[in-house]
This record gives sequence, C-alpha cells and structure tokens, in this order.
Amino acid sequence: MNYCSDCGATVSLKIPEHDDRLRFVCDACGVIHYQNPKIVAGALPVWGEQVLLCRRAIAPRYGLWTLPAGFMENGETTDQAAAREAREEANASLRDLRLYTVISIPHINQVYMLYRCELVSDDFSPGVESLETRLFHEHEIPWGELAFPSVRKTLECFFSDRKLGAFSVHNLGFVIPKPAA
Repeated sequence: MNYCSDCGATVSLKIPEHDDRLRFVCDACGVIHYQNPKIVAGALPVWGEQVLLCRRAIAPRYGLWTLPAGFMENGETTDQAAAREAREEANASLRDLRLYTVISIPHINQVYMLYRCELVSDDFSPGVESLETRLFHEHEIPWGELAFPSVRKTLECFFSDRKLGAFSVHNLGFVIPKPAA
C-alpha cells in the first residue's frame, strides 16, 4: 500500500499507539488501514451416501476437484455465501446448512467456513467456474486430485463422523501446508 484510500496522501508502515502489529498508517490524516484475512465460505453438499464435488475451471488448481466454495461477499452471511457458491459453481440448490469445518490458513490470510448440507435435488451441472460436477461415494473420491488441503480435511472429517454417526463442528486451528505447485 502506498497511498491512503481516505485522503490520497502517502502511508507508512508502523505500529500505531496501543497496537502490537505493523499497520499502514496515513502520514497526513492518521487513518490506520487494517488488513484482515478473507473468509472463504463453502458447502459440503450431500445426496444420500454421496457428496458433490466440482472440477475447477479456474486458477488456482485448474482441473482439480473441490467443494463448491469461494470468497464471501459484503452484505451476505457465511451460509448465504456458501449457498451462492454452490449455485455459481454447480447450479445446485442446498438446504439445512450447518457449519461443519472452520479452517484457519494464516500463510495465505484465509479462513475457510464450510457447511455440511443436503442437495435439494440431484439436478446440478457445471457453472462457469467448473469443468465438471459429480456425486462421489467415499471409495470414489479422487483423493490424489483434490485442489486444496482444506477440502481433503473436510472430507476426511465428514467420512469419519458419518461412520461414528455423529457430526460436530470441527475448528481446525492449525496451519495447513502450502500445496505443491
């Protein structure tokens, strides 16, 4: 950041009074420009014994499989964002959304909030960000072709919880390693 979005003056990187982190601070008007993590909201859509995955048509991780998810927009709740992403990526309608995994990924400043839910019907198709959409039984999951560690961890939790017959919210406050290029 070079210039203040409030007044246009230059900014400096410094620790503001009563703070403990470096922040961009306007040299003229003193506005502190906070930079915070982005929220990725998504869904784990279930249809009977199967889960819905999307094969990505965009970078990063083009061609790999993922759950429908994306950046939350201003003016929506996290569950609304998850439902919107399912519509955009898989033309899928969801019901009974329940927060399932919260995954913090500090090295890319993101927090994933994924909702376990049911598909309203098996009428879905690839949206503009997907090459393909498909239902998978657990033994069919393309584990070696998953786009993100957060998706893998969410699916692992789901299949483990399903075997136990009890689902709870998983707050995974650990660092997920950077994916291979």
